[in-house]
Amino acid sequence: MLHNASSPRYADDPMDRYERILTLHRLLKSAHYPIPLSRLLGELECSRATLYRDVAFLRDALGAPIESAGTDQAAFRYEVGEGAKFELPGLWLTSDELAALLALNELISRSGPGVLAGALAPFKARIEGLLSHQDSGKALPIERIRVVAWGERKLDQQVFRIVAGAVLERKQLRFRYRARTTNADSRRTVSPQRLTHYRDNWYLDVWDHDRHALRSFAVDRIADAQALDTAATDVADADLNELLASSYGIFAGKPKAWATIRFSQHAARWVADEHWHSQQKGEWLPDGRYELKLPYSNSKELLMDVLKYGPDAEIVAPLSLREEMKILLQLALGGYQPPQG
Repeated sequence: MLHNASSPRYADDPMDRYERILTLHRLLKSAHYPIPLSRLLGELECSRATLYRDVAFLRDALGAPIESAGTDQAAFRYEVGEGAKFELPGLWLTSDELAALLALNELISRSGPGVLAGALAPFKARIEGLLSHQDSGKALPIERIRVVAWGERKLDQQVFRIVAGAVLERKQLRFRYRARTTNADSRRTVSPQRLTHYRDNWYLDVWDHDRHALRSFAVDRIADAQALDTAATDVADADLNELLASSYGIFAGKPKAWATIRFSQHAARWVADEHWHSQQKGEWLPDGRYELKLPYSNSKELLMDVLKYGPDAEIVAPLSLREEMKILLQLALGGYQPPQG
């Protein structure tokens, strides 16, 4: 719980009223049988008088269908049928849940380019207000949540909003795209399928009407985005995943092979706990090394990720991928050779 240490508390009432009402509601909502008074007192950490006041408030002020049971009326439950339909009015969350939402909002605002933070600003203010109300004005030390972005590219907020709106409203998009690999400029008309946030950057999966194929575009390379009135063509999730999510990394395409990578005993302690791909297969070797297998289509991103482990990683198979890595290492080593002459 979040409490202000300077706030007065009764010895038999460590949980504030907001928390007790919410806890009481959840207990009665999930119970199949009347809950004895003794259990409620233990769960709510309050006195008998406080509990009866909370039951009366929940029943009379909030309209909860509470009924007492037992010979001495010392048990409570929601009326059968009515209890399943009853919900607390408005937004009722515990301090811990509100704090988690506020932390999530802070993560979004600090890890991204601000495209979501602006839209969620009113939500953040509402959460902070609820927390202050519940906790006698105590402010959370959000500055203690540290988010370090890596490889984040500049993103046009207006373009992002248009793209995201088209995805959610299921409208076709028209935009100009400049490919990063070739710097070629093209105009595209697409049916957006989904937005993907990958390694601190956003990608748009689409059905490309000009190419008659599924494609993935880096949102930071999109310009002059325009949502059209034409409804988007939907592609089944299974088809999207087969082409856009079945291989390693962000590159599209069905897997052409499985890579086998062996990591030293030192690196194994990290790699064994890492998620590289949804279909990866890992195995500890008798000598303490770790062997990782995963499907790939385009080798570029996979090679870059293996390279960061330096001498602690070795590509075993397939032979073509192993040879690609050897060439990369030789080229890298060549850059450190002394100039001739």
